[in-house]
Amino acid sequence: MSRSILISLSIVVVVALVVVAAIVITVTRKEPTSAAETTAHPTASATATAAASATGPKVAFYGDSYTLGTGASDPSKRWSTIICGERNWREFNPSVNGLGFINNREADHVDEPGEVIADNPDIVFITMGLNDNFSFDSAAPQIKTQITADFTRLKAALPKARFIVVEPFWYTDDRPESLGVISGWVKDAAGAIRADYIPDASHWIEHHPEWMYSDGLHPNDRGYAEMAVRMDAALKNLGL
Repeated sequence: MSRSILISLSIVVVVALVVVAAIVITVTRKEPTSAAETTAHPTASATATAAASATGPKVAFYGDSYTLGTGASDPSKRWSTIICGERNWREFNPSVNGLGFINNREADHVDEPGEVIADNPDIVFITMGLNDNFSFDSAAPQIKTQITADFTRLKAALPKARFIVVEPFWYTDDRPESLGVISGWVKDAAGAIRADYIPDASHWIEHHPEWMYSDGLHPNDRGYAEMAVRMDAALKNLGL
């Protein structure tokens, strides 16, 4: 057999093998059997996209890790995003881990009220106060002063906004005396600016360790879902 014939046969064999391989890959490629197989878990960007697609009032949150959603598997699982999604609200949530009315505020150079004001929302949630319990013994007067200052500043800058002030959240069954004091200051400040006030939020996840994330400090997805249920009921009582 001549050398040219051998080369031609080799080319034919190579082409045939490539075609067979392509057929095998096409046939064995697994098609999804459900939508879940093709849908990625929501991410922060997906949550932002959902907020951008909403057409209702713009709602801003002045909060800490419990409003940021620390401990949730995804931002879409936090209570603020759940209630906004249910109401077609446009969520703006600049909440910060560890932040209080004074706690970590100067150290972290955070001006969350300023961010809320810049967003010019229709509704403002204030859910602060938990972390100030850890500064209470050394800074109680400053906490009280800052609560009044923040509420007054927000109301003056956003006179047409509706304010919803939530009793500070809490994370253990044991309740320090400072929690009641700070909650009282928050309630009084809410009354001074004629805000709606949601009581009892510090009790929403007590007696349920199974609703807590592994760090023992923050809710898990189940905990945030339960908070959303209670927040939803409170908002309905306010006509929202």
